[in-house]
Amino acid sequence: MIRFREIGGRRIACWVNNRNFLPGRKTLVFIHGSGGDHTNWIRQCTPLKSVFNIVALDLPGHGRSEGPGEQAVPAYVEWVKKILDKLEIKKPVLIGHSLGAAICLSFVIRYREAASAVVPVGGGVRMPVNPAILEGLKEDPALVIGMAAKLSVAKANRERLCGLITEVLSGVDPGIIHGDFSACSHLDLTEDVAGIRLPALVICGAEDKMTPPALSEFLRDRIAGARLELIGGTGHFVMLEDPEAFNAALTDFVNSLPA
Repeated sequence: MIRFREIGGRRIACWVNNRNFLPGRKTLVFIHGSGGDHTNWIRQCTPLKSVFNIVALDLPGHGRSEGPGEQAVPAYVEWVKKILDKLEIKKPVLIGHSLGAAICLSFVIRYREAASAVVPVGGGVRMPVNPAILEGLKEDPALVIGMAAKLSVAKANRERLCGLITEVLSGVDPGIIHGDFSACSHLDLTEDVAGIRLPALVICGAEDKMTPPALSEFLRDRIAGARLELIGGTGHFVMLEDPEAFNAALTDFVNSLPA
């Protein structure tokens, strides 16, 4: 169900699986990527809702949350902290895709023990965006959105998923997507990521063209004890392209965490 909260003077939406979080269950908080919303995680929320407490956020300006969006990852980190505090969520597993991965990593660097574990999906310590894409979002956003949707999934999955991804991105103000991409482009966690001392599972599509596996391999190598899951036959939207493999890896990781 969708729940709304007044946070920081805005109406913020998130999908939750229960009116009240059930005691004894671990809590998973999902954070979408640039131009996305909670529906990016629908193939995780529905199958996993009977096992975990689940929250899938709509960042400000995305989905059903009031805008505007932000221009920098640290600003989104502060929104996530406000949302967690408002919902009284303690030490969740933070799972983020693309921009959401940058937010998750930055969150645990900034707030350390406020989370119990982190799962960056299709992310990296740096996530540069071609300036031509940023300019294109101002001049011809439909063209850029269509191209991004095509590149976001493995070739074998394009017919099945490109329309869905295009629809979600097309529902967002292009200026907000521009801000999201700019936030990614300015990211640099190279020096800070080694300070993460939480359990980490790094997930990436083996055919990811937007944040190639080398970026995830770097994360694995810099975060002490991190595990890497490369999922074959998938691209940047690995959680939608092969939800069964994604959910199995995520569930195994979460179940390995201390109660």
